[in-house]
This record gives sequence, C-alpha cells and structure tokens, in this order.
Amino acid sequence: MLFSLDSTSSCLMVGTFHWTCWGLQGGWSNFGLFRVKFVNVEDFAFGAAARYLQLDREKCCFPPNLAGHTCKHGYQHAEYGTAVTWDDALRSTVRHFEYKSYNLFTCNSHSFVAKCFNRLCYGGSMDWNVITVAALILFKGHWVDRMSIIRSFLPFTVVLCLGLVLVGWPFLVGLFSFSLLLMGWFLLGTYCVKTLLEC
Repeated sequence: MLFSLDSTSSCLMVGTFHWTCWGLQGGWSNFGLFRVKFVNVEDFAFGAAARYLQLDREKCCFPPNLAGHTCKHGYQHAEYGTAVTWDDALRSTVRHFEYKSYNLFTCNSHSFVAKCFNRLCYGGSMDWNVITVAALILFKGHWVDRMSIIRSFLPFTVVLCLGLVLVGWPFLVGLFSFSLLLMGWFLLGTYCVKTLLEC
C-alpha cells in the first residue's frame, strides 16, 4: 500500500508477500513501519516482502479541505472517507478493519489495500477491489531481489512436486480445479454479487 522512505520523500509503495500460491499485501507508514491487515506492525507472519510497487504521490487525492478535492469523485470520496496523508489513509483503514474477522475468502489483506486505495482515490478511481489490487501487483509490481523470487516459488514447486510424486496427476487436477474455483469465487464476489466480499 503506502511507504515513504522518510517524511519528505514522495515514495509510496505497495508490498506483497508470497506464501505458496497466495499473496499477502500491506503498506508502509511515513516512518517505515509496515502494516499488514490482521498482522502486527513489522511482524511478518509470511516472511519478508517479495514484490513491491512504487506508487505515484501525484495520483493520490489529498484535499487540503473537504471542498478541495483533486479527484473527479469529490462528494463520493468525502462520503467514503477522505485521507489528507497516506498515513491518515492507513490509520483510517486499520481502524475500519480492527474488529473484522480475517479469512481468505471474503475479508483479506487485498481488501485492506483496496480500501486504503479507495480512501486515497488512487489513480482517480474509487473502484479498487481485490481483483484490481492483485492485478496491479501482478503486472506492475517489481521483485525485491532474486532471492524473493526463489522464496515465492520454491515452496509451491516443492508442494507441486511432492503432490505429483505421492498422488500423481489427480493432485494436479485437484489443484487446478481448486484454483479455478477460487478465481471464480473472487470474480463472482467482486463483479456479480458485490456485497459478498465486502468487509
């Protein structure tokens, strides 16, 4: 989500952590503290950051007052919850998710990042959701280093090889079926039944 190298920098980042084939996303504050939804500050349950995306501060709507919106969604943005700084957006989003129950299927770290992007009206859009956030990191994200690529894909490769050796091709069919069902769930919940994935 958000990161600033120091308080005067305009460097914003989205970070993601890979665990087998799932990603965990979160954001940095002005002071370099990383926040992950439902995970402690700076306590990475899934390991070090693997991918990041440096965001453009100019694409965020930071109005000096409620009437000074730079985005085309002024009223809607004010109703949703306007942020005056990226730390403010992060704090507001953390407060929103404080008492929510984390689960992979409806209320997860991608929801957290999407909610924060909507508070920032990042890229002039208030339509951020789990699919658009995942696609943003997938297509525009950068690997932290070569070791992060290995850390991301090695566990998945080991599980895949063990599954093929111990179970055979039915394991691959099951894994592929589960992946399709999961993608279908998120597409259905995001674009067809919009209240299904709201948290």
